[in-house]
Amino acid sequence: MKFDQPAGQNPIDQLKVVGKPTDRIDGKYKTTGTAPYAYERHDVAANQAYGYVLGASIAKGRVRAIHTEDAKRAPGVLGIVTTLETPRLERGMMNAAYLFGGDQIQHYHQAVAVVVAETFEQARAAAFLVAVDYTPDAGKFDLAVEAKGAPPVPGDSGEGSGGDGEERVGDFEGAFAQAPVTLDERYTTADESHAMMEPHATIAAWDGDKVTLWTSNQMIGWGHGSLAKILGVPKENVRLDSPYVGGGFGGKLFVRADAVLAALAAKALKRPVKVALTRPLIANNTTHRPATIQRVRIGATKDGTITAIAHESTSGNLPDGDPETAVSQTKLLYAGANRLTAMKLAHLDLPEGNAMRAPGEAPGLMVLEVAMDEMAEKLGMDPVEFRIRNDTQVDPQDPKRPFSKRDLVGCLRLGAETFGWAKRNPRPGQVRDGQWLVGHGMAAAFRNNMVLKSGARVRLDGDGTVTVETDMTDIGTGSYTIIAQTAAEMMGVTLDRVVVRLGDSAFPVSSGSGGQFGANSSTAGVYAACVKLREAVAQRLGINSEDAVFADGQVRAGNRAVPLGEAAAQGALSAEDTIEFGDLSKKQQQSTFGAHFVEVGVDADTAEIRVRRMLAVCAAGRILNPKSARSQVIGGMVMGTGAALMEELAVDTKRGFFANHDLAGYEVPVHADIPHQEVIFLDEVDPMSSPMKAKGVGELGICGVGAAVANAVYNATGIRVRDYPLTLDKFLDRLPEAA
Repeated sequence: MKFDQPAGQNPIDQLKVVGKPTDRIDGKYKTTGTAPYAYERHDVAANQAYGYVLGASIAKGRVRAIHTEDAKRAPGVLGIVTTLETPRLERGMMNAAYLFGGDQIQHYHQAVAVVVAETFEQARAAAFLVAVDYTPDAGKFDLAVEAKGAPPVPGDSGEGSGGDGEERVGDFEGAFAQAPVTLDERYTTADESHAMMEPHATIAAWDGDKVTLWTSNQMIGWGHGSLAKILGVPKENVRLDSPYVGGGFGGKLFVRADAVLAALAAKALKRPVKVALTRPLIANNTTHRPATIQRVRIGATKDGTITAIAHESTSGNLPDGDPETAVSQTKLLYAGANRLTAMKLAHLDLPEGNAMRAPGEAPGLMVLEVAMDEMAEKLGMDPVEFRIRNDTQVDPQDPKRPFSKRDLVGCLRLGAETFGWAKRNPRPGQVRDGQWLVGHGMAAAFRNNMVLKSGARVRLDGDGTVTVETDMTDIGTGSYTIIAQTAAEMMGVTLDRVVVRLGDSAFPVSSGSGGQFGANSSTAGVYAACVKLREAVAQRLGINSEDAVFADGQVRAGNRAVPLGEAAAQGALSAEDTIEFGDLSKKQQQSTFGAHFVEVGVDADTAEIRVRRMLAVCAAGRILNPKSARSQVIGGMVMGTGAALMEELAVDTKRGFFANHDLAGYEVPVHADIPHQEVIFLDEVDPMSSPMKAKGVGELGICGVGAAVANAVYNATGIRVRDYPLTLDKFLDRLPEAA
């Protein structure tokens, strides 16, 4: 199905099932521990052995020799596969680092061997008996040092953000120099880890020249092709199966070492092998969100109209990696005739920087929205009103191109009213609650809407059951449920008559999960397949498909009503289709918007920061399932709070690795850290986006949160910290005197 015209009235608009707050149909399995994650697929292959990955202990250099004699003699050891006996493998889709093979080390904890034994403990013990001789080279590990000579480079997150190394509209320097009120500040954000609950894990088993991997992967279509390329086998000889994914946040968009080494080890031993990456390897062997150094300049008239805006960001990565696209939202969020954005990339020999939830916008808005607050203060304006003053309904870089839907102002106004923003004291450091300094902060939220080609297969059986098959994944987002809701709405049945099967590369290729494109794209693919199935049902029943009404488990036309299952009484009916998107996004800018409001308390003696309450208001097209969408936004708010207050991979700038590479040293928020969160969705649809008229919220929830927290901390203390995370050591010696 081609989607190249705005969506008109269609069966989804009935909203009998779609749009209702619905419990996740996989929830009962997850809460009872019966949802099988990759490492727990004990039943899929008999006699599984355990692999343990050994990572390099240098950050750059060459492997001279790997001594495995002692390890091979250890109890239970079945075999060892090393990088020296494996030719360097091809890189998979969007990998900047090589995952295995050859003697060259690109980053710390790059895999050099996998030890396989009868038990995990035996494999781990033997791995520590492997001795590796290295020839280390000098590396570049300090972004602050390398940023000084970093050149502008183009970049693309693959998720809707990116652009040229430098982009200009008008005369920024001239307008900035003439502006009566200006801001010019520097900010930094830290390296961050995905820190998902389920580690990267894979079970691999070969059957002749064909391999099956039961793995944890967000993008089955990408992973399928990547593994075939990496392993050097035909694509039809590779199968991936990933029905449940325990979190990914972008870290499982691409194939990682667990999948590759499980496959290599299973082939070498002629036995199924399971591999899970340990937490240190997740931090240093996989990918992370790169740190940034950002500069924002804003010039405005005294009435608060922005006349000049510039946003520049420098990040680091391996030589073939991309920059963090932290300036993209600044091209679209606020008006202003004279504009400059730039991305610079420093060569670093740290582990690979790549996509993490809302790549680009998450760290970019942490900075831009603090700068907007600082500018509002200089102007003597309320931060909400300053943003409203500079709203735009067209692309600021191309005024002939309007937004398909843009209600940022509605989000800001409703958020301010609901939160009680009018009661905020604009003078920082003035509100006390016992020992706590109390502050309020806000920020705008922005994330581009992106859609990807997505397919599905739908089958109707004689008992009226509808089965959907697609390689779409559920990474904790509720994909099973919204896909079931879509099929139920289209075929006129209740949810309990729909079976959804996901995550298998044998199924039609979907968009996969990432970039908040998954829900909208994958359900649009199911919609397309259901349109074909409806036509097949009507034809089988001798009904004109244009006259057929699918409702209450029946197909109706005129005075005739036939049970849906009757169409498949003589044999199941099946239909398959793929939604393919045209160029509507080029004609109108498609984006999602929101507003975050936060209240914090800062201990007047210790500088401990506590988030007291949070509110998000989102405008993101049709919300397919408000219950699971709320959970996604809340999750994003939690991640944004972590980035603001605690999450930071500490770089050892001498040895070139992340030192706090476990969940003891890398802190993430827990339930007790945020006692109250509220989410409001504006009632809107966007026919330019898809037949579902939806967009996405999974990434929008994190965008702007860090700045809202930082602005609240400033309002509480009067101390402006521009380096994330806002740890107490940056405040302690500057707290106001006790009353």
